[in-house]
Amino acid sequence: MARSARAQEEIRRFLDIGAVQVAELDLDGDEAVLRPGPGSPPVTHGEVFVLVRQGGWPVGTLLGRVPEGADAKTVLAARARAECAPGPAQARGPGAAGEPPYTSVVIATRERAGQLARALDSLLAQDHPRFEVVVVDNAPVTSETRELVERKYAERVRYVCEPVPGLAVAHNTGLAAVRGEVVAFTDDDVVADPRWLSELTAPFAADPGLGCSTGLILPARLTTPAQVLLESHGGFAKGFTPRTYDPARPPGDEPLFPFTAGRFGSGANMAFRTAALRSVGGFDPATGAGTAARGGDDLYGFVRVLAEGHRLRYTPYALVWHHHRETWRDLETQAYGYGAGLTAYLTAVLVNRPALLPAFLARLPRGLVHARALTAVRETEGGGAPGDHDVRTHPWPRRLSRLQRRGMVYGPVGYLRARRALRARVEGAR
Repeated sequence: MARSARAQEEIRRFLDIGAVQVAELDLDGDEAVLRPGPGSPPVTHGEVFVLVRQGGWPVGTLLGRVPEGADAKTVLAARARAECAPGPAQARGPGAAGEPPYTSVVIATRERAGQLARALDSLLAQDHPRFEVVVVDNAPVTSETRELVERKYAERVRYVCEPVPGLAVAHNTGLAAVRGEVVAFTDDDVVADPRWLSELTAPFAADPGLGCSTGLILPARLTTPAQVLLESHGGFAKGFTPRTYDPARPPGDEPLFPFTAGRFGSGANMAFRTAALRSVGGFDPATGAGTAARGGDDLYGFVRVLAEGHRLRYTPYALVWHHHRETWRDLETQAYGYGAGLTAYLTAVLVNRPALLPAFLARLPRGLVHARALTAVRETEGGGAPGDHDVRTHPWPRRLSRLQRRGMVYGPVGYLRARRALRARVEGAR
């Protein structure tokens, strides 16, 4: 097929992707409670992406179809009981029972007061016994964010302004300001489950050697083709099996450990022992959105903390609902940024921790194979639910794969440009 014809076919397929409803289904014995996802209308007929809970705890997702005139709860509960019964690996693991430590939540934002208010409302409804919230206003153009915090949240939220653009810079400013034993980070485009912060931070009380924890990210809405396509290829989800990554016992099924940091989690749902993150200098300010590096700040943090001997815990019980980007252009930007952020963070790790270079070079041949697979054109493989990583409902466009590869080539250059820009800014301020 000629390139132009192939591109037109990809566009046609993309535009044909229909909206999917988002819902939660909580099973407790013979009882079932069906709720719409955060901000979604009540469930009706058609396709539904369902988070299945058992007694309140997330255990899986499914993609169900409710026939017109059928009772949505009855149809979806029958599917869930058949497909999402929790197995031994899904039992709540170590760390869930501990009293969570005093925690600071940092949320960096820039000119998105409406989304920020929604996120803050969910954060202030957390069941965690002791926490603070710090908003970092990154390179603001207007006073809208400051006015929102002062008007609506002044009693419970601290406002900090960081004039230098860049997500890692903003996170480091938050890290310097926090008072908690643990510092959690999330984004302004999420809605946090009420148990999110307790579940994300309780493992630190159970494991003194834990340096980082990450949690589950699910889509808040699947209303546009871009949102459905992204989630049908895994989105940000890392599954429903808790797992601990220990540098003293590298996982046998992760031959590139710890350099495949994208498997550990994402920046919209992560927490660190504050002292551990501060001891490695926080995040590299030349990484992250808002810099020439385009991303990778969260992955950098994961690897630096693991490289110091701390463990990392992934728990699916710490849930946030993420508002995915909505347009094809957003997906193009995201694909390029993911590629750039991946190689930018690897460059940053090696620049700041040269002792890791031998381990990196030993893994490089396998890493190149992994990178090729990561950016391959991914066709459909039968049915399946958005969020499943090995079963896809829509093909991944070649255009996005090419952009991700171009980003990977650009990433080291972008990182070095970002470093130079930061250095020039510091020298100009003297």
